[in-house]
Amino acid sequence: MFKIKKLNISITTGGYRVMLNHEDADILGLKVGDRVKLSYSDKKSSKSKKKDLICDLGIISMNSKNKNIKLKSGEIGVYIDVFEKLMLLDGANITLTPAPKPISLEFVRKKFNGQIKLKESHFREIINDIIVNKYTPVETTFFVLACAAHKLDDKEVIGLTKAMVDGGKNLSFKTKDGIIVDKHCIGGIPGNRTSMVVIPILAAAGLTIPKTSSRSITSPAGTADTMEVLTNVNISLSQMHKIVSDVGGCIAWGGSLDLSPADDAIIHVEHPLEIDCEGQMIASIMSKKKSAGSTHVLLDIPMGETAKIKTKEEAVRLKKRFVKVGKAIGVEVKVIITDGSEPIGKGIGPYLEAMDVLKVLNNKSDQPFRLRNKSLMMAGYLLEMGGLASKGQGLEYANEILESGLASRKFDEIIDAQGRKKEMSPAKHSVKILAPKSGTIKKINNKGISGITFILGCPNDKSSGLILHNKVGDKIKKGDLLVELFSNSKQKLKYAKAHIQEDSPYTIK
Repeated sequence: MFKIKKLNISITTGGYRVMLNHEDADILGLKVGDRVKLSYSDKKSSKSKKKDLICDLGIISMNSKNKNIKLKSGEIGVYIDVFEKLMLLDGANITLTPAPKPISLEFVRKKFNGQIKLKESHFREIINDIIVNKYTPVETTFFVLACAAHKLDDKEVIGLTKAMVDGGKNLSFKTKDGIIVDKHCIGGIPGNRTSMVVIPILAAAGLTIPKTSSRSITSPAGTADTMEVLTNVNISLSQMHKIVSDVGGCIAWGGSLDLSPADDAIIHVEHPLEIDCEGQMIASIMSKKKSAGSTHVLLDIPMGETAKIKTKEEAVRLKKRFVKVGKAIGVEVKVIITDGSEPIGKGIGPYLEAMDVLKVLNNKSDQPFRLRNKSLMMAGYLLEMGGLASKGQGLEYANEILESGLASRKFDEIIDAQGRKKEMSPAKHSVKILAPKSGTIKKINNKGISGITFILGCPNDKSSGLILHNKVGDKIKKGDLLVELFSNSKQKLKYAKAHIQEDSPYTIK
């Protein structure tokens, strides 16, 4: 039994951590990084029940120079994340015991070594252990790397998808025809905020669309990051169900909903490594759609030289995999292969992308028409899939809804239902980048654009980013405005300006 001492430290790499002094660790035979189980019961609470949590261990050595952490014998230093997770009381007692590695790690090890293909039963054990925090962040990363080193075949992807669906909660909605629609893009294209235009069009037409969105993994902003500029995206499962039932749709962050919860733990370790394993990506997307109750899903695969998918052959192969997995889990999937040769919107970064969306929904003259046209095309397909438009008539119907203002009013309903936020201001500092020569814009490098926005502060600084003033095919003269950079840091703005001048994402000939 140890006495709890709260440490004002958070772990930034995921997982949970506690600290012991070296004497207590020696007595227990524990080393740095060992897995330990905490067991806690708040005896002061009438509703008290024992709560367990797996953590990794840090040890304060005898010669430690860290003056911020001092632990006496019998004390356990608890990080903020653990303190909040278990709702601990400073000075209370807690039990610590060594914890064995989960058996499912052996399956991961064999997969990493190329010895086995994982069965659905293997995935169920692995996913369950990740959900209940039996895996440390390093071990979750090991699982991700094992699946990247030896790519998952279709049978494995289906097994992983089913395990992820069953590992969390599932939503269901009552509709007259039983149809629940959804859409998703595999990502990788800056400014591709079609969801925020498509969802209000479909909801205004009378379809039910419970959209769960991710935060940025490899892009300047995810849909959840952008929607969060305008409204609350951290809503509970019951809140989401009520909002969708009341107004027909929502755009929420999937990580707050406990839908396919293992997916969020996996994404957490993928992000810093910039890993986006194909099999896990398919399982991630399809498990979230199935868990949200979707019956009909439109998948967008952007293809281009600097997109995730670079060739038609690769796109067609991925398309077939999505359709096959969808069929296996009872979801009708339509896949479209779209132009991913350049960014979709003008604004790149959460705030600027949100402003683009509002311009499209409000039919402004300076709206980004690539975003408008792509959104209308996708909404048209979904109106046809949902039975509200005949084949080939969906685009016209979607355009009517957008131009009439119905989509804009529905978007306001969704924003208010989720909790409207105070209007955000743009970043304090900006600089204009001018064309270094005359010619035609032949290419805009998606990864290059994303890299510049990361320097500016995206996605954490939501008001930072950039505005593109030209698209591929435009003829420009030397000195014309190419791009505007925005940041709340003069230093970051300086770095970004130097970067774009030294390694421009534009090819002008």
